[in-house]
Amino acid sequence: MDVKDLAEIKAHLIEMRDEVLADSERAYAASQSLGKDGVPDIGDMSANSYHQEVLMNLSETQRSRVRDIDAALERIDKGVYGLCLRCEEEIPARRMEVRPFSRYCVDCKAEVEKFGE
Repeated sequence: MDVKDLAEIKAHLIEMRDEVLADSERAYAASQSLGKDGVPDIGDMSANSYHQEVLMNLSETQRSRVRDIDAALERIDKGVYGLCLRCEEEIPARRMEVRPFSRYCVDCKAEVEKFGE
């Protein structure tokens, strides 16, 4: 990839990171406000507990996404962006377009999911 492409990818990754962080902040604020609208009955308490758990899990997913994006930004800085961390072959451009923070090519990703890193 040339310098212009990498600069565009880096800008896109930073934009993605900012969006995830903003979504995470909104989810956190929503989870803090659940159950604070009066005297809840047992049904409300159960529903609120469930919704808080869902929002917290979403937040963990978002934290994972930020870590993946940060790792991709680091690979850009090191000059190894787009190379599979396992086989060191170039990850297909289509995969990087769809998931610009990919660490592995499709074959290695399948192996990592099956056997672990």
